This record gives sequence, structure tokens and C-alpha cells, in this order.
Amino acid sequence: MQRILQDIDFSNMMKSHIVDIISLLLDRGEFFSILTNINSVEFNPELPSHISDSFKPITLFVIAEYTFESAYIEDGYFIFEAGFGAENIGSIVKVPLGSIVQIMLEETPIFINLAYEMPPSYKKRDENIKKSTNIFLSNPENKKILK
Repeated sequence: MQRILQDIDFSNMMKSHIVDIISLLLDRGEFFSILTNINSVEFNPELPSHISDSFKPITLFVIAEYTFESAYIEDGYFIFEAGFGAENIGSIVKVPLGSIVQIMLEETPIFINLAYEMPPSYKKRDENIKKSTNIFLSNPENKKILK
């Protein structure tokens, strides 16, 4: 099961479904919510720490009213403008499609993203581990240690 959930083709299929569903909701004027992995979400401008520190690892964004009107999909991201905190601080929110965990109408999930996508920091770490392992294994003396 893990092999499928981590497969790039499966991940791309999930992203394609996300695009289709969000596009349909936007075209039909249906307000909705998304649950996202907050670690991958970008804010421009950055939010003050008293707001960003309050986000949970999986954060709910309600896409309604002005936020809905500003929403669009571009280059693998779902982008919208929203106000945050008591001060209603405006920020453009850029959510990688693979970071959308769930799409909901009212409180009912209509899509669940089962694909596992590593955040960029983990991908970089994995690349470094592979490079280090390859360097280690390129020395014949090190290969003897592993036997």
C-alpha cells in the first residue's frame, strides 16, 4: 500500500483530481473548505508570528466570500487572498496542490488526498542521504564492511 501512496503517478492523479474538483466548485460558485499541510503553505506577505504560530499542522481554510472571489489555480498551486487574526491582516496564500489533504462542502468531505508527498525540506534531506550513501558505497573497502 505504501508503494502506491508514495508513487509519483498516484500523486499526480490526486493533484489532477484536486484541480478538477476545485475548478468545478469555483465555476459553480460553491463555497468550500480545504484542510492543508501548513508546512508547505506560503504567505505573502508573511504573517506575524502571533498568527502563524497558532496554525495547527493540518489547518482549515474556508474559501468563501472575498477569499472565494480571489481564488485560482496556477502552476501546481491553489492561490487565494485571505484575512487573518482579529486585525484581519491580508495575505496571499499559496498552497501546493499536493498539500491539500481534504476538500469539504459545508462540513462534509468530498475529496480526501491519500497521496503522501514529502515537504521540500525532506526531499532535500533524502537527496543528501542518497548522495552520501553513494559516495560511501563507491569505495570498495566500505562495501566489505556491509557484507
